[in-house]
Amino acid sequence: MQRIKFIDRMAQGKISRREMLKSAGAFGVGMAVLPRVARAQGGPLVCLEWGGYDAAEYIEPYVQKHGGLPDFSIFSGEEEALAKVRAGFAADVMHPCNYSVGRFVNAGLTTEIDTSKLSNWPDVFPSLQTAEGVVLGGKVVMAPADWGNSSIAYRSDLIDPAFAENPTWEIFFDDAYAGKVSMLDNELVIQIGAMVGGMSYDEAYDLSGEALAAAAKEWGTKGVNTSRFLWTDPSEVQQAMASGEVIAAYAWNDLVKNLKAEGIAVEYAKPKEGLFTWFCGLTLLNTGKADPALAYDFIDAWLSPETGKYLIESSGYGHANRKSFEIANPADVEAMGITDPEALMASAILFRTPPDEVQVEQNRVWGDIKALKM
Repeated sequence: MQRIKFIDRMAQGKISRREMLKSAGAFGVGMAVLPRVARAQGGPLVCLEWGGYDAAEYIEPYVQKHGGLPDFSIFSGEEEALAKVRAGFAADVMHPCNYSVGRFVNAGLTTEIDTSKLSNWPDVFPSLQTAEGVVLGGKVVMAPADWGNSSIAYRSDLIDPAFAENPTWEIFFDDAYAGKVSMLDNELVIQIGAMVGGMSYDEAYDLSGEALAAAAKEWGTKGVNTSRFLWTDPSEVQQAMASGEVIAAYAWNDLVKNLKAEGIAVEYAKPKEGLFTWFCGLTLLNTGKADPALAYDFIDAWLSPETGKYLIESSGYGHANRKSFEIANPADVEAMGITDPEALMASAILFRTPPDEVQVEQNRVWGDIKALKM
């Protein structure tokens, strides 16, 4: 979407998942070695996918069954993918997220998923099976696959101990930390500021009109000017954290995993206002030409515990299949800071999408605020 958060927009669609996951070695291998497989009946399976997820490691059961990879078309943001399909691109499967799948459903581009055709569905966390975005209008429109968090990564060796004892999003609006923190380049800054001011996320996520203008003036301006820089590239903020240029940053799970692997003292906070969570998955499109059985095999492969194990160990992100946590390297699970996935998902704040007109307004206001950065 142009909206909250392409995992917070994966930095607003300006990077690929390949960069974000920091697993480049694993990513090119499957793609270079394995052939794409065409099917006589209906043609090849065509998948709209994030860059970096177009690798055999994520769909091994599919590769083993069909002898190769499907055809991938890579996108950097859901709005780009939506525009492509609307323009006539014939794709069979799409990898949206909970906050964006509704855009495809509302455009009449999706097909209901028959979960009885997915052998791994019974092992999907119950809370994800019924989550908003998985189910819309009483129909399953997305099979949840990968999920993660958005919170505050901080240098435990450099931060004030008081923050470590009582983490808060207020650090991004505190003059004492001016030039020492880095926030995502996203209108979410305004929403989080409003939450620091006492507003609930349910109120903050769709701020508009005078309320949005007031929050932007008070919190957006402060958040922009407190940040050393507003980041769009995860590698940039990771390097800044590693060097100590910034000591706290808005971050996803992978940054913490990567820095810990470098031996850097970094922790992932659970702010008193709450940490955010998101999940993405696979959706059937009605524009494709392949045998639907291929699409179900692809989705089921993504839901397999083996895929989840690889995702956890390579990126530090969670997986929808509960069994993946049982077979993944315990050290990697521990490094995620997640001992009870169900409890975490229940307690975290799930990103939501405001109506289109509100999102457009928030984007505009955020752009105006950024332009005033000192």
